Amino acid sequence: MLHVMTRRLAPILVAAAFVAAAPAAIAQPPADAQTQADSSPMPTLAPLVEKITPAVVNIAVESKAPAEENPFMRDPFFRKFFNLPNMPQARPQMAAGSGVIVDAQQGYVITNHHVVANADEITVTLKDRRKFKAKLVGSDSGTDVALLKIDADHLSALSFGNSDSLRVGDYVVAIGNPFALGQTVTSGIVSAVGRSGLNIEGYEDFIQTDASINPGNSGGALVNLKGDLVGMNTAIIGPNGGNVGIGFAVPSNMVHAVMEQLIRYGKVQRGRLGILVQDLTPDVAQAMKVGSDEGAIVSQVEPGSPAEKAGIRAGDVIVELDGTPVHSASDLRNRVGLMRVGQDVELKLVRDGERKTIRAQVGKTEAPEAIAGGEGAGEGQAVPQLDGAMFRNIEPGMPEHGHAEGVAVVQSAHGSPAWRHGLREGDVVTAVNREKVKSIDELKAALAKAKGGVVTMNLLRDGAMIFLVIQ
Repeated sequence: MLHVMTRRLAPILVAAAFVAAAPAAIAQPPADAQTQADSSPMPTLAPLVEKITPAVVNIAVESKAPAEENPFMRDPFFRKFFNLPNMPQARPQMAAGSGVIVDAQQGYVITNHHVVANADEITVTLKDRRKFKAKLVGSDSGTDVALLKIDADHLSALSFGNSDSLRVGDYVVAIGNPFALGQTVTSGIVSAVGRSGLNIEGYEDFIQTDASINPGNSGGALVNLKGDLVGMNTAIIGPNGGNVGIGFAVPSNMVHAVMEQLIRYGKVQRGRLGILVQDLTPDVAQAMKVGSDEGAIVSQVEPGSPAEKAGIRAGDVIVELDGTPVHSASDLRNRVGLMRVGQDVELKLVRDGERKTIRAQVGKTEAPEAIAGGEGAGEGQAVPQLDGAMFRNIEPGMPEHGHAEGVAVVQSAHGSPAWRHGLREGDVVTAVNREKVKSIDELKAALAKAKGGVVTMNLLRDGAMIFLVIQ
């Protein structure tokens, strides 16, 4: 008891001694000096915040979550015997995120793909509390960028800054809607640039910041002290999804490039050269007489690809793309992936110690394919239960590349037969009827063997294996 009282009394005694000594130890400032101190401006970000926050919006997304289905529910006799409905009722599901107005005249709002994925209804709320239904112009899962459009007057927009000019140590401000609390402002510095290999998205070139970013900040603005948009907040690393000072934002240059394609085409036409590349290490650079520690080594050239037609060979080290240095394999892949199909590019590379300049034309990546039936499906390959799903071979640049072997499900339309049978966007089909599949051609062949009977699928979803029965 005495110990407790001592701990409580000690601060009081110290404070009393300080107060008693204060008149003798601390001289009062002159009246004119006090007035001058009161009138001097205090360091503040308030003017900047007042300028940029009207362009940051809250986004509410409503979607229908599929009800859990008992396997017996798929049996028509079972449903009829127990007088059960044909399909379980979907439950409404709400989610919240953030967005940024980037074109006040057209009403364009950028946000994350994962914020609006599978949305049935999107509502945008401005800082002045006006609410508008938003139209989804387009979305790209590879970069996690989506573009919305609202019909509204008197909007404020942020200008795109040059994210390539960001340096580690630059001050930045993050604005968003964490935990659906409402607009919130945090500040920090740029902790790193060009972060990749996080397996968050397919095309990774993240800005890392210690400005507090929490769930709900996704799609919000990362701005510099000039008020320019330099990034879009997209992900955090921390226990239980909480902030620990490590947040990531998609660079504004990448967002702008994706946005332009979404406006023009409604989707991203991913460019490709048809090469596999790996990072250049200092040891390899010295052995290959590159003269630089940065670049991308071509490890494989696909037959018939734009790269092969341009004369690129395995073993070449690409050091520049259109006059800009290539820092790494991911840097090259990201930049080519966001180029328009048909665009001419200039590559500077080192081959056998000599520098060469090669021009190539950006090709088109393989388009997703529906295999439920129709033209080109082939006799016996039509599977009506897979209608509404789109499949794609796993290629470099996709989130699944290097982590799974199979066929990626890039779309499963809400309410479609594929959706009702449990297929979801992001799934990877690894086997059909216990037969491994590594390409769309192998998937088609395995489905053809089923001949319209029961189809079982092994799926990889969020790192877990799932067994699906389709009949």
